[in-house]
Amino acid sequence: QLHLVESGGGLVQPGGSLRLSCTGSGYIVDHYAIGWFRQAPGKERERISCISSGGGDTDYAASVKGRFTVSRDNDRNTGYLQMNNLKPEDTAVYYCAASPERLKGCGGSFGSWGQGTQVTVSS
Repeated sequence: QLHLVESGGGLVQPGGSLRLSCTGSGYIVDHYAIGWFRQAPGKERERISCISSGGGDTDYAASVKGRFTVSRDNDRNTGYLQMNNLKPEDTAVYYCAASPERLKGCGGSFGSWGQGTQVTVSS
C-alpha cells in the first residue's frame, strides 16, 4: 500500500505563496501519477492538478491555472504543488493522491490518499 503524507499548509495572506509537499512511502512513487485535490467547507472535492509519473504531463483546473505549478522529484519520492497569488477562495483542505501510471495515471482512479493539509488564505 502506497502511503502519502502532505505537508506545507498554513495561514497566508492574499497574494502570498505556499508550497505543498506530498511524500510517498511503502511503494515506488515513480510508478504513480500524483493528483492534487482540495475541499472547502460545504463544497465538493475539486481536482486541481495532476502530474504524470515521469513528470512530462500536467494538467490544471481553470480555477488555479497560471497561479499553481505542479512538479515532482522521484528521487525524493515527493510531489509538490507551488501555489502563488493565493486568494481567499483557495482556502480548503488540500489532498494529494496517487493513481498507477499503468492504469491511466492522471486519467485513472486515485486509490491512495494523504491525510490532507489545511490552507487558509486570509488577511
